[in-house]
Amino acid sequence: MSKDYYEILGVSKDASESELKKAYRKLARKWHPDINAGNKEAEQKFKEISESYDCLGNKEKRKIYDEFGEEGLRAGFDAEKAREYRQWNSFQQEGRAGRAGQGFGQYQNYEDVFGDLFGFKTGREGFGTTMSSTGRDLEHEMTVDLISALRGFETELSMQKIKACEACKGSGTDPNSTMTTCTTCGGSGRLNVAEGPMHFTKPCPNCKGHGKKGNPCSQCGGSGQVPGTEKIRVVIPQGVKESSKVRVAGKGEPGFNGGKPGDLYLIIHLKPHPLLKREKDNLYMEIPVTVREAMAGGTITIPTIDGQVKLKVPPKSQSGQTLKLKGKGAVNLKTKQRGDLMVKLAVKVPRTDDSGILEAAEKMDGFYEEDLRRDIRL
Repeated sequence: MSKDYYEILGVSKDASESELKKAYRKLARKWHPDINAGNKEAEQKFKEISESYDCLGNKEKRKIYDEFGEEGLRAGFDAEKAREYRQWNSFQQEGRAGRAGQGFGQYQNYEDVFGDLFGFKTGREGFGTTMSSTGRDLEHEMTVDLISALRGFETELSMQKIKACEACKGSGTDPNSTMTTCTTCGGSGRLNVAEGPMHFTKPCPNCKGHGKKGNPCSQCGGSGQVPGTEKIRVVIPQGVKESSKVRVAGKGEPGFNGGKPGDLYLIIHLKPHPLLKREKDNLYMEIPVTVREAMAGGTITIPTIDGQVKLKVPPKSQSGQTLKLKGKGAVNLKTKQRGDLMVKLAVKVPRTDDSGILEAAEKMDGFYEEDLRRDIRL
């Protein structure tokens, strides 16, 4: 249940800053835990008083609270988007009223004909009809690191989205209002749309086919929907890549007039990794090796997304040579097959002025069979 901060502090909605501060200090002294040691009720009262003044004592927070209520103070709430939605919703309501009665031939559309003949819902609103419609799908961009994307993970998102109005449970009608018989359809919930040998009807646009009508809900203006935030648990599968779409069923906007909610689509963006790069389903990594390891060969340990693995370096390996670890790449979302890990060797020489090392390097020069830069030309 939402809290009325003005009521908690015992002030009117037009109270001045000094009046708010005076009321807060008076209540804080009365309910302070130090004065009411061990009193759980006093502890809760003091918490609510502090929370109320923290909001109303701040000009910006108070302005948001006055416009959107407690919902506007939640993390991630976007006031501009909420205002845009109100304008859009107002336009939609006006559009429905303005389009009521406009026909497409004898019907609003061909789906009305089949809907009335066979008694099913179209799953969309149509042109001015009041049949139930599925909620809009939503898209949300999400940035993750490459390793998490390769391994897959589960997380919780706090999203700002349109939700069913709690006050009217999404009906759009004030739950405390008296329901009266709809004057448009006479309580039948249906209107005739054709005369002749076949009798067709459609849902009444005034009462949405219920036959009775009440006052519109003051919280949502009769739309049955309000802006809000929701915590959503999502599973990101192994192998998502840049611009992948992850569908979360039923977590889009709520449907209209009892329709199903839409879906949420997460658009994945990847942070670059300092060591690892993905190309299609293959992963690429550069690994440094010593001069001895490159010349004599050997087994080295390297990291992969599955943990540490052994890699055999062939004798006489060259800097820039690429070795393949089969099946250690990224998971393909469609085939579930894994690509390969391509390991590029980078031969590193020691940074030293030791005379013995320099003499050994000079001696090593005698083993090159040809001038290394012989074919380099511009």
